[in-house]
Amino acid sequence: MKQRTLGRSLTVSEIGLGCMSLTGAYGATANVPREDAIALIRRAVDLGVTLFDTAEVYGPFTNEDLVGEALEPVRDEVKIATKFGFAFEENGVPAGGVCSRPDSIRRAVEHSLRRLRTDHIDLYYQHRVDTAVPIEEVAGTVKDLIDAGKVLHFGLSEASAATIRRAHAVQPMTAVQSEYSMWWRERETDVIPVLEELGIGMVPFSPLGKGFLTGTIDASTTFGDTDFRGRTPRFQGEALRANLALVETLNRVAAEVGCTPAQLALQWVLNQRPWMVPIPGTKRIARLEENIGAAAVELSVAQLDEIRDAADQIEITGARYPEELDRMTNL
Repeated sequence: MKQRTLGRSLTVSEIGLGCMSLTGAYGATANVPREDAIALIRRAVDLGVTLFDTAEVYGPFTNEDLVGEALEPVRDEVKIATKFGFAFEENGVPAGGVCSRPDSIRRAVEHSLRRLRTDHIDLYYQHRVDTAVPIEEVAGTVKDLIDAGKVLHFGLSEASAATIRRAHAVQPMTAVQSEYSMWWRERETDVIPVLEELGIGMVPFSPLGKGFLTGTIDASTTFGDTDFRGRTPRFQGEALRANLALVETLNRVAAEVGCTPAQLALQWVLNQRPWMVPIPGTKRIARLEENIGAAAVELSVAQLDEIRDAADQIEITGARYPEELDRMTNL
């Protein structure tokens, strides 16, 4: 697989693997048997993936442990990104909300290093901005961890353009993680221009629109009680039906190109900037292989323009998060 460089010096595969769904998020059935999840991660390595994304809050904690076990035999060949910043009780139960106090970050990194079975974290993100702690303090704390060799690169997730500038002034950042796909492009007007100006890479999560752009969701699709998409406005009722107009265009162009809708959606992201590295997630090896196959898809300028024109003409309906989660973004 071709390589891309995030920031000044973090070279990774042009498509990474988001590991969140291996320990939940899309309903109870999404908890993949451990041996199957490890096999999937190792198959990704075989296919040339070198960037693996996890977080302490996924599980919580079990996702990092899973990724650590799967990648331990090839640790020197891959890059691991993880995240800090959600609040936990002393017993490890999520407390709700965020916490990026310096002492909390220093404690979190030690736990993450242990679970990941490594002596360094390649890319360490603040998962959500904590408005109670100045971002300069957060960046300074991560700078100390970089100086100590425990962290190699710093990033933010779902942060505003202003916060990115302030953090970057203290500790130069390598990447910013944000949702981005042809289905959700709001960061094109604020964050992406700042990343281009400052030389910071972007790691789009949900590049397949949480499954929407795979062509497997239609107006009759329902979601289980434990699948968070069931609480997400854009996946519900009239909003879902209205948004399907974009999928119709995606399906048509994919048929012309000779690829799957998911491959087309990923290749569209890859074509936006050379410093974007999408991290689609999956719990099935067949889907993993399909996603990685997107790297070989070639799109003409006319086809890219057609997709963008279609996306411009369709008014996407419904918020991408439930209200309580949406309030934690773009701060």
